[in-house]
Amino acid sequence: MSGARSRLVNERTRADMTEVLDEVQQQLRMIARVQQERARLTATAETRNRRVAVTVNADGLVIETKFGAEIGDLSYPEIARAVTEAAQQAAAEVARLGGELMAPLQDRRARLPKLSDLIEGMPDLSAEMPTPPSVPTTPPEGAQRPTAAARDEDEPVEMRFTDVEEVDHGRGKAHGVTDSSW
Repeated sequence: MSGARSRLVNERTRADMTEVLDEVQQQLRMIARVQQERARLTATAETRNRRVAVTVNADGLVIETKFGAEIGDLSYPEIARAVTEAAQQAAAEVARLGGELMAPLQDRRARLPKLSDLIEGMPDLSAEMPTPPSVPTTPPEGAQRPTAAARDEDEPVEMRFTDVEEVDHGRGKAHGVTDSSW
């Protein structure tokens, strides 16, 4: 009686594993299709009364920036802010579109049994998966430059370099591999 029961359990386990493997193969095909669709995603955002338009690819990388006819009405800091704002909006949109593409795949994956469901004693490690931190959309501290309101637009920005070495450009003495100081 024990042998027959063991055979039934093994047959049921084999059937479960076959079902899981079939589902995994279907998911792999679906992943390939979603990857192809995602690779073609782009998003464009416009700001400042259509003076700036930025297009990003599926990875959120800027692939095109266009300025409208009235861009000259904006100061450099305003243009910079508009480009940054449009790029961030376009990146958020392409991320949303990518999430929509991935949603059916994630739903399907959630229905699969966990390895801990299939193998007795196997721990469920899904709760141990770290969540990525949110990334800032603002410049790092110290990289802030004075705004137009804080300084006169026509006033040049002073540049200072602290990691410099003075070089003696005197040509009187030979400086090369034949120099005796080597």
